[in-house]
Amino acid sequence: MARIPYASPDAVKDDALIDRVKAQRGEVLHLYAMLLHSEDITDGWLKLFTAVRQKGTLPGDIRELVIMQVALINGAPYEAQQHRPIALKEGLTEAQVDDLADWQNSDAYGPKERAVLAYCDQMTRKVHVDDDVFAEMRQHFTEKLILELTVTIAGYNMVSRVLEALHIDAGDDRGGWV
Repeated sequence: MARIPYASPDAVKDDALIDRVKAQRGEVLHLYAMLLHSEDITDGWLKLFTAVRQKGTLPGDIRELVIMQVALINGAPYEAQQHRPIALKEGLTEAQVDDLADWQNSDAYGPKERAVLAYCDQMTRKVHVDDDVFAEMRQHFTEKLILELTVTIAGYNMVSRVLEALHIDAGDDRGGWV
């Protein structure tokens, strides 16, 4: 159960913001029901993650691979539950999703995915990325894609930290949001 109640639909003044959340996410998900305590933060969050997920050029399978890895490393089950079906739709295999905890010993990943996972692991676990890990990852991506990959990893680390600090759970009653 969430540590603070979800925002009340009656307390949100900006109906256009709610409409944008629904249009871009399909519904007011638990995360957004919490974020709506601050309409300005919700607006910025929605813009950032819409850019990351829908407007960038990073391939969907790579984007979802790092989102799933961040969720695993950070112990964020809500994030993983929300993104597993998206990851599979974007082209990850069941084996790739299931083997993330031990990706170094799995045959499910090619050189590009291994470079991305090493980069994601270092960004998430220790913030600083070793030069050799960056150099390996750089062999597979342009500067624009490196930036998009980096922002995706950083952004989803923020997502998992908000989810886990506030105990946001998909089983919670969202307080009237539909």
